[in-house]
Amino acid sequence: MIHETCDGYRRRDFLRVGALGATGLTLANYLQLADAGEVKGGLRSAIFVSLPGGPSHMDTFDLKPDAPKEYRGTFNPIKTNASGVEISEHLPQLAQCADKFAILRGVSHTLAAHRLGREYVATGNRPLASLQYPGYGSVVVKETTDAPRDLPPYVSIPTGAQPPGYLGIKYAALNTGAAPRPNQPFTVRGISLGGGLTITEVEKRSSLLKDLDTTFRGLEKQDQLLDGLDRFSQQAQAIITSSRSREAFDISQESPEFAKQFGDQPFGQSCLLATRLIESGVGFVTLSTGGWDTHQDNFTRLKDRVLPPFDEGLAALLNGLDQKGLLASTAVFVTGEFGRTPKINSRSAEGGRDHYPRCMCMLMAGGGVRGGQVIGESDDKATGPANEGISPDDAAASFFRNIGIDHTKEYHTETGRPITIVRNGSPVEKLFG
Repeated sequence: MIHETCDGYRRRDFLRVGALGATGLTLANYLQLADAGEVKGGLRSAIFVSLPGGPSHMDTFDLKPDAPKEYRGTFNPIKTNASGVEISEHLPQLAQCADKFAILRGVSHTLAAHRLGREYVATGNRPLASLQYPGYGSVVVKETTDAPRDLPPYVSIPTGAQPPGYLGIKYAALNTGAAPRPNQPFTVRGISLGGGLTITEVEKRSSLLKDLDTTFRGLEKQDQLLDGLDRFSQQAQAIITSSRSREAFDISQESPEFAKQFGDQPFGQSCLLATRLIESGVGFVTLSTGGWDTHQDNFTRLKDRVLPPFDEGLAALLNGLDQKGLLASTAVFVTGEFGRTPKINSRSAEGGRDHYPRCMCMLMAGGGVRGGQVIGESDDKATGPANEGISPDDAAASFFRNIGIDHTKEYHTETGRPITIVRNGSPVEKLFG
């Protein structure tokens, strides 16, 4: 019987190099499920930035300096480089590149639970108990055809924020499992080799496996352990042995001058990796930075811990894409699952803000989006839209339009049930004006 090699790898499992987040998928398993060699497309690339916890809209992109003190809080607005646009004083770097993004204000829905709100904004469809909708990245993978064979089409740093839903796990993201560190090659389980393996050894083992395939061909159908080195495992080897793949994840190859703007925090370094992946040909990247669930000590937590790395990282992401000539072809979407209560609570000495889906902000940039503008408006206390609100469905339709995907396109579940990509919602036309 054939069991394990001396370095702990099974004969047929030498390409198994780590799990993909909570799914426990190996690289070869991921590629087999994703059938990455047959994805469709040739559309824009995209980056989705998730802000789990729910940012306070009143302390970031929709300040109300004239509201009563118990609403407005302690932060002040500052001017940006976009005429008439003001944002929080604790977002100075984003203020200097506001011409690169559009702010959606008065975005509104009714789901105040983290999980449900997150599913809503990550899919553009109000969650149903009977059906899980796919996230944006999964749809993009399904709709693209020219993804490089030696690069994963969809990467999440560090873990996935969007489910593949009814499209199935084959359209899930390849999770890096960690954020990169400054000036260090980024080791990604499933991309980099462990256990002392070298590229030469992998290639030798591939040659040996081909010989064994011939010897054991008659047994392949009966013994899973002798499963042949199929095209998916071959693609896993292609990624591992590809210099382009290794270089795509190696942020240490960026020039010090370019990398400096991203700082040394995990989110900024993740943004640096995202620009490198997009430049290398990865079609969709998700990023996340948390800490926004500020039920207590809202202002101190935002000012000292949450806003500085967010400001630095997102500004560097937008500027970096622009410097590489990629912003015009990369759609960027930044959102939390909801806003936070306009009226400050009394849970701590300085107060906090609680879950509040009735009013929130989103950012969009890149592609056909016209930056330097505010679309939508909240009322005088930011308790809801001043006029007609923007729904997560509308935002989703807009994001898909920017990528080049028809949000009304119809898919079918495994049972044959017809489902449109976004059930409700229409693109926000002013974004592209």
